[in-house]
Amino acid sequence: MRILGLDVGDTRTGVAISDPREILATPLTVLASRDESALIKEILALVGQHNVGRVVVGLPRRLSGDLGKQANKVTAFADKLSGQAKKSNLDDFDVQLWDERLSTKAAERLKTKGGGQGNSPRSKAKKGARNRNRGIKAEVDAIAAAFILQGFLDSQHLDNDEES
Repeated sequence: MRILGLDVGDTRTGVAISDPREILATPLTVLASRDESALIKEILALVGQHNVGRVVVGLPRRLSGDLGKQANKVTAFADKLSGQAKKSNLDDFDVQLWDERLSTKAAERLKTKGGGQGNSPRSKAKKGARNRNRGIKAEVDAIAAAFILQGFLDSQHLDNDEES
């Protein structure tokens, strides 16, 4: 089985997927978030397509650990996703929230450093830069989802190592 990781935002949702052994997370795609029911359908289609047994949804906590307005939105979304999965006869399917603090910032740093000089959003002051910036932001969302999922996967392997 594989696991999907989600970085849910108001505009876009980054999606990452684990390998079948649930060791490594890889950015998969970015989905539009404006229509929640359509987003849930797209996620459930990915679940079926990739033989996914669990979805890990990044929970945006404040640095203090408190839940804010966005965290409440994400929690409600995760509940709706879980409910729709049950209606779709995905009984063994699990939706889990995972602390995502700083995942987007880490993804932005990785994208900027990995892309080399001149690839940061601020350095794109040329004509047409706005469209390229949207593409960069979308990539960052998928990378952030991979950070979220990788954190979850690593914690599962640490838990398994401690039990052995």
